[in-house]
Amino acid sequence: MQHLPSLHALRAFEAAARLGSFARAGEELRLTPSAISHQVRALEQHLGRPLFVRANRQVLLTPEGERLLAVLSQAFGAIRAVCAEISPPARTRELAVHCTPSFAAKWLGPRLPGFIARQPAINIRMSSNAEPLDLLRHDEIDVVISYGAAAKESGLTTHTLGFEEIAALCSPAFDRAHQVAALEDFEALVRLESSFSPVRWSDWFALNRLPMPASRTGPAFDRGSLVISAAAQGLGLALESLCFAQAEIDAGLLVRFGGDRFESIRRNMHFLTYRTRDESAPKIRHFCEWIIGEAAP
Repeated sequence: MQHLPSLHALRAFEAAARLGSFARAGEELRLTPSAISHQVRALEQHLGRPLFVRANRQVLLTPEGERLLAVLSQAFGAIRAVCAEISPPARTRELAVHCTPSFAAKWLGPRLPGFIARQPAINIRMSSNAEPLDLLRHDEIDVVISYGAAAKESGLTTHTLGFEEIAALCSPAFDRAHQVAALEDFEALVRLESSFSPVRWSDWFALNRLPMPASRTGPAFDRGSLVISAAAQGLGLALESLCFAQAEIDAGLLVRFGGDRFESIRRNMHFLTYRTRDESAPKIRHFCEWIIGEAAP
């Protein structure tokens, strides 16, 4: 039985034949052109036939060289494919998630240990920004959790994370100090604003069949988490999702303004989006199943 040629020699030949240059093959394999030439000559000696016609600094394949290149291209391709299946690269085990800072800090972050315990092989990479992100233009991101509006572009799949209850919240001391009985009492209230929230104070007043006060609102913040923190410190009223403020409510730092006297707004506020072509990827499927389950009432 004839011994197989050196794998190094076969790789050097395949690269040189595919790229049409010993120099470029050397760059790809991190070898010098002379080392590539040496490996190719060793292969030719092993086979007893020339594989290249060397003329005017060009390397042209002989018929035997063309036959060998065709087989090696197929063989190396099959090897790369099966290696990828057996040991996927790090990128396939990394899940890049993008969401708003408040969602990351107040909802997703506290729950992530549960996902990591459930799927320890998936490495989460988080990024956050208040501005929406176009998933079709950012291949480095796998999943986007958007706020306020669902993505509708073709090629994307979107799931709602369910209705959220949005209520007027304040510190217990603020609630005790502001017992409203008439419109002028509402005029005196400091109403904190969340700049990026699609839910406005006018929505809350309309739901509760109250006229919107003409007085100016209080400070505005670009993150819901900052509004919650300010309200917990007694600065004013926050109109925020209960799921974001649950830790402060449980700790007694926030209460519903007026107890059960006022109605809360219910809306779909957060949406999970991924590229439709990626829906069968295990990391996408596992994360989506988990987060939708976490968001379920």
